[in-house]
Amino acid sequence: MTQIGLSRRSALAMGASAATLPAFGFDALADVPPPIVRTASGPVPGNSANGALAFKGIRYGAPPTGALRFMPPQKPAPWTAPSVDAFGPPAMQMPSGTAAQEPKTPLAIALQSVFPTLAEVKVNSEDCLFLNVWTAFRGNLNDGVKRPVMVWLHGGGFAYGSGAWPSYDGGNLAKKGDVVVVTLNHRLNAFGYLELADIGGPELAKSGNVGMLDIVTALEWVRDNIAAFGGDAGNVTIFGESGGGAKVSTLMAMPSAHGLFHKAIVESGPGLKGVPKAAATQDAKDIMAELKVSDVKALQSVPAEQIVSAALAVSARRGPGSEIRFLAPVVDGDVLPSDPFDPVAPAMSANIPLIIGTNKDEMTLFMAGQPWFGKLTDDQLNAQAPMMAGAKAPALLAALRQAHPDYSPTYLMTELFTTTFMWDGSIKLAERKAAQKAAPVYMYQLRWETPIGGGLFKTPHTLEIPMVFDNVENSRALVGPGPEPQKVADQMSSAWIAFARTGDPNTSRTPHWPRYDATRRATMVFNVASTVVDDPYADVRKALA
Repeated sequence: MTQIGLSRRSALAMGASAATLPAFGFDALADVPPPIVRTASGPVPGNSANGALAFKGIRYGAPPTGALRFMPPQKPAPWTAPSVDAFGPPAMQMPSGTAAQEPKTPLAIALQSVFPTLAEVKVNSEDCLFLNVWTAFRGNLNDGVKRPVMVWLHGGGFAYGSGAWPSYDGGNLAKKGDVVVVTLNHRLNAFGYLELADIGGPELAKSGNVGMLDIVTALEWVRDNIAAFGGDAGNVTIFGESGGGAKVSTLMAMPSAHGLFHKAIVESGPGLKGVPKAAATQDAKDIMAELKVSDVKALQSVPAEQIVSAALAVSARRGPGSEIRFLAPVVDGDVLPSDPFDPVAPAMSANIPLIIGTNKDEMTLFMAGQPWFGKLTDDQLNAQAPMMAGAKAPALLAALRQAHPDYSPTYLMTELFTTTFMWDGSIKLAERKAAQKAAPVYMYQLRWETPIGGGLFKTPHTLEIPMVFDNVENSRALVGPGPEPQKVADQMSSAWIAFARTGDPNTSRTPHWPRYDATRRATMVFNVASTVVDDPYADVRKALA
């Protein structure tokens, strides 16, 4: 019986069970009122989306503005009318410096519909503490099913980004795995990581980490509210890419986050160290000097855009890419007692299972906009390599040439950056986590290459995101045409779902994925036909060591 155009109530009256409504085309039911879920703070509306329910723009913290700027997050004021069903504004942003931000590069054109450039983000705001929930629709959110919860932390270093980027849409993942997906915005750059304790006094003792405390508050919201969306607060996985991966690493070393999550996934963003407090304090002093303000009270009244401009000016004097590094979680001895994974893994998260990995050619995303890209000679590569690897450069280049015999000097340079910035740190983090001999660690590498730009970017940073979220169709600009990306996505998204459910990523879609240890170093290599490789690029690893 066709029920297009009938209300949900009418469909039920005509014999459809709540569990079978999606099969009748729930998205096309014309007069279905949006569902309302009551949270601890107030009611929130949702809407059907591709077989799942989406709840957008749920406030989890009070506006961190005025006197609350640079202060730990506060609970939001309660509301009685349903909140607005729309994504909340992203935090104040700082540019990324990636090829995606260079308007004329092929990658920028390809990524416009997947990761919006900063110019396309129309409204940034300090009032950014909002999250979004996707849950598999089963006709009744209170159906007694305890679904795994997957909380995504967006990329962009600690400088920019948003949980509402199209590639992060959680509908397909929620539907495929019968899980609950959460994405969120939190304070970034100077608003989230300005170390003011020694400048403004003890009331600002946590200022260098309020962006991370925002995430903790969001996880507390999940603990207190996610059951109303069909989620299991006792089975929460945090996962993130790039800066999001570093946020996951940092949360694993934060006492305030202990017990709020139970599994972790770090994609292309190992966070081994935080920013030393003394260096972070100097950064704050330099930003205040740029603004010509001498006390925190005055700083709290400076327009937000001026603070961003001052932070950019200071970062520019520190060299390219510093906006990603210098305003980041601070080792303050309190919120972050020590470096997250240096020299060892944090004891407090020893029992948290972990997936960690990288993409084969991470740094093409950052290098493709450089004037030398595609033009570098062997002599130039040999001359520049010591700036990256010091005395290790000759051995490292020799190992990279052996590992990638078909790579030109340009791609060998990007591999030099990839191995030193991403791969080496991921190996160290996995080794240190595995050395605890507590929870399992699983290592992966994505090697499938995107055909966009004529294959120019190979396997760049961010490429795994549409695979993990099973969002191939709305990410064709990044993954290209044809059936191959969906084959990779089927494997990766299934593994992530299985891990969120049980702590073990093994599924029937891939070969058996062994745990990682410092002896065998088993690594899942994701491709159209995935394989397990023991100690991949062993000579590169040894050269780095």
